[in-house]
Amino acid sequence: MAERLWAHSARDGDRLRHDLTHHLRGTALRAGAFGEVFGAGPLAAHCGLLHDVGKGSCEWQRGLIDAERHGGRVGIPHKHAGTWLLDKQGLGIMSSVVFGHHGGLPDSTRLKKELLFADTDPLVAEAIQRVGEVVPEIYSPASIALPRWLPEAATADSYALDLLVRMVYSAVVDADFLDTEEHFSGTTRPFHSVSAADLAERFEQGRQELLKNKPRSPIDGLRQDVYRQCLEAAQGPRGIYRIPAPTGSGKTLAAGGFAVHHARLHGMKRIIVAVPFMSITEQNASVYRDLLEVEGGDSVVLEHHSGIDLDDGTPGRRWQRLAAENWDAPFVVTTTIRLFESLFSHKPAAMRRVHRLAGSVIVLDEVQALPDRLLIPIVSALRSLTQWFGVTVVLASATQPPFEVLSPLQQTPIRDVIAEPKPLYKALNRVRYRWLLDPKPTMARIAEQAASEPQVLVVVNTTRDAARMHELVEEHRPALHLSTRMAAAHRRNTLEEIRQRLDEGQPIAVVSTQLVEAGVDLDFPTGFRAIASADSMQQAAGRVNRSGRLPYGEMIIFDPEDGNKAADMLYGAALQATRARFGPHCPPDDLDALQAYYQARFDFNNVEAAGREIQQGRQAHDFPRVAELFRMIDEWTVPVAVRYGNTEKLDRILAHLRAGHPGAGAQLRALRPYLATLPRGAARKAMEEGLAAPVVGDLIEWLGDYHPHRGIDIASPDPQELVF
Repeated sequence: MAERLWAHSARDGDRLRHDLTHHLRGTALRAGAFGEVFGAGPLAAHCGLLHDVGKGSCEWQRGLIDAERHGGRVGIPHKHAGTWLLDKQGLGIMSSVVFGHHGGLPDSTRLKKELLFADTDPLVAEAIQRVGEVVPEIYSPASIALPRWLPEAATADSYALDLLVRMVYSAVVDADFLDTEEHFSGTTRPFHSVSAADLAERFEQGRQELLKNKPRSPIDGLRQDVYRQCLEAAQGPRGIYRIPAPTGSGKTLAAGGFAVHHARLHGMKRIIVAVPFMSITEQNASVYRDLLEVEGGDSVVLEHHSGIDLDDGTPGRRWQRLAAENWDAPFVVTTTIRLFESLFSHKPAAMRRVHRLAGSVIVLDEVQALPDRLLIPIVSALRSLTQWFGVTVVLASATQPPFEVLSPLQQTPIRDVIAEPKPLYKALNRVRYRWLLDPKPTMARIAEQAASEPQVLVVVNTTRDAARMHELVEEHRPALHLSTRMAAAHRRNTLEEIRQRLDEGQPIAVVSTQLVEAGVDLDFPTGFRAIASADSMQQAAGRVNRSGRLPYGEMIIFDPEDGNKAADMLYGAALQATRARFGPHCPPDDLDALQAYYQARFDFNNVEAAGREIQQGRQAHDFPRVAELFRMIDEWTVPVAVRYGNTEKLDRILAHLRAGHPGAGAQLRALRPYLATLPRGAARKAMEEGLAAPVVGDLIEWLGDYHPHRGIDIASPDPQELVF
């Protein structure tokens, strides 16, 4: 009788050792179920079955017992055996799924070198032989498991194979994590009894309740017409759809309505709404929960915006990696950064959620915020997802870019949900622009003018300018502040206070970074906006006279003489194209001018060439290089836990995370209200000065002062600071 083999030691969570036979088959079962959604169930199952075959060698088994007795790691590589066997079975680049299931997908050059090494490694043959005695199905011919659509896709789409590898890898690492988690925690993650296809009726009922309790607005009829057109379009086939609708036209509800009805029609797995800023995920998730969740029923809406990098932690911290979010909910609200950096990553914790995209409706809200330099790989991936992975993509924006001019989408139909957008934009034109550009005003002058308005919003381009403008306005009157330097709960409470004061007609002044200008439902009579790209200025104007209760609101565009010059670098060619086309002679809500602006902006930024290296890396299967090049923001931020609100609860969460106990995923979700962000350079400097301490991954705890209005109030050491 074959010797019993083990996959994991007993030291984590004080539970029994994890049997290797059970782990391989359990992982294969889960991975296969995930892969079925995109026609690759047998392939994903076979990769899952082989992922830990290398643990069958005598040396690895002895190392596990040693590590269990004395602590530490096994320290013996186990990925070569399964990688080698998959390659010999004819799966080629798919063998990278097994090789990278802990450390990340390799590049093809390294994969070839490792396969050559595996040819002569005696542990490889020994592990395969020993595991084959107890799991003989590892010898099944894997080549017959390839998706039926792959030959056609390989001919028509040179990036389809790249996406298939990513999807299978995601299915395998998620299955691996889930099987391991179930063994050591002794519990199975709850199954969602509500599917995306079940949500349409709930959505309609919730929407009726919401509208019944909402104050009437002069533009309610137009919003209803937008919603009707979205529901009609939802009856169409899967593919790429576009919702060009002005700010205040009810896009959040309309896009959600499209998604749930389209999912029901096609039996789709989930809905993923991606927005550019964390502040919008908090608002949108709250709206969708009110619509979709029943008191006492299952949780339906998952909000995931945490930027905690769990692949960045100490090697061997198994529970840390298990805590990564895997989007196992029927309705997910996340950020575009989380969505696309997961898709183009090569690390397991970040990628375990990627397979959930298959068979989903993906709503990209405020799509104009996608960075120009990454547009080609992004729209290329969106096209492949819709063609081969059963996805429908919805592009929603008041300032809709003409993505159809980009090469990946030139031969791909994009269906417009709003048949005649120009009359809608004209009917919802509620703002008049005033320009303060020459001479350039000082920040102090703008603060004085803004402070004289009864209800006013001032939007600037960086967290540094926001802090300074807030101080200047407060020299004249009390003011509120919004930026990502504030904890999520702090931002949420501030937004609630703002809405209450606006609804009650109380005086109020608010200073914010651009996080307020996309999807945040506020309605001021007057706004000030530091000059930015045309689309950004129009989005800011969407917070002015939003409900059309005034004949016109006023939006003042100013070019601050002493503002942070990082704005010029932040907006780059977009700002150049804006200055050339918009001003007192042409407002940024002119649709024809806006289309010409985007075309000029794409040309200035040489969009087609900008993404070429990433696309070449995808074709060459250089997964680490693609991940390195694909950064949604130029300088990374890090998540910061701050002492706002219930600090005793925060202390318990942080202690749990630092100890590395099971259940860390739930703790990370509970941590979200306490999270702010800092540029990586500022965070590093804060830790050097004792103002912050590490927690887990790249998460840090803030130990310094916290301003009651502005949150973490420190200067960034980098002039190119982030504003998100």
